[in-house]
Amino acid sequence: MASDDQKSSPAKWPFLVTGFILVVFCGIILAIIFVPNRKVWTNDAYVTAHYATIAPRVPGQVVEVLVDDNQSVKAGQVMARLDPRDYETALTRSRAQLAHDEALVLDAEAAVDRQPSMIEESKAEAARIEAQLVYARQNAQRYHNLAQTGAGSAQERQLTDASMREMEANLRSMKARITAAQDEIPILRARHEAALRTLKIDHAVVRQDELNLSYTEIRAPFDGMVGEKTVQSGNYVSPGAALMALVPMDQLWVMANYRELALRHMRPGQHARIHVDAYDMDLDGIVDSIPPASGAAFAPIAPENATGNFTKIVQRLPVKIVVAPNQPLAKLLRMGFSVETTVDTHLENVVDEQRHSANGITAR
Repeated sequence: MASDDQKSSPAKWPFLVTGFILVVFCGIILAIIFVPNRKVWTNDAYVTAHYATIAPRVPGQVVEVLVDDNQSVKAGQVMARLDPRDYETALTRSRAQLAHDEALVLDAEAAVDRQPSMIEESKAEAARIEAQLVYARQNAQRYHNLAQTGAGSAQERQLTDASMREMEANLRSMKARITAAQDEIPILRARHEAALRTLKIDHAVVRQDELNLSYTEIRAPFDGMVGEKTVQSGNYVSPGAALMALVPMDQLWVMANYRELALRHMRPGQHARIHVDAYDMDLDGIVDSIPPASGAAFAPIAPENATGNFTKIVQRLPVKIVVAPNQPLAKLLRMGFSVETTVDTHLENVVDEQRHSANGITAR
């Protein structure tokens, strides 16, 4: 009997192992079914950035190109130069016109300031003539009385009458001159104001010519790396013509196109894992923002679902994920890289994740 029990005991082990495996397998299946996975993943993701197209602001011939493809530049660094001679000539001409019009303004201002004193001088002259006219009238009356009594000659009477009429004419002429001088004051002021307006235009022209001359040096608007350089020395370029592209290498981010169902629990600030295919490495990221609409909504020809037969298509929305700071390997990223992203939607944001980790360490 003992030997029979010893022979049957090893035969139970395969059944026990099989049963254990079945229990574990069923537990895994139930966990997959009933325990939601809050990590959402997509491989429809790419590295992108707001890059700048470098273009001239004035037309001209390129005389020097100071950068090459894939070269790093600093903000304000000269990348290319245009022939400045036409713009130097224009600036010299506008500055000469400015100096000429400044002299005209000073002359007009002096005329306005001089006019009141001239009027006062004319009034003083008129007063002198009027005093002489009083004397001439009295003298003419005296000789007229003498001529009636026979004590004076007719010639003397005629001379005094002529002198009186001359004084009267001089007085009328001087009063007319005073009136004309007074009427000329608003005209002189208008000329002075017009000269000032012309001077403002000259200043604006000089400023624009200075700007145009400065635009012959094409500078980098920010730190970045040069790409897509098409300009060469000797090319004639027009305003807005693309010469090269400048990519800000410290401002790259990931545009991950997630299915709309994956956004149910996604929030800005949540932790993301970025897997870079090119280097087979992982980087930490943070969900920056979720777009207001899907890519199809911004398409030039939006789908019209209200007509015809309708086929439901799951939409994708481009989620912006920024690379977390203090990661030396992030400098290896390049615009256009294919990446895979996984967002942990279990916690609301990175702050909650850090707090959760800190609580776990404290509990230990």
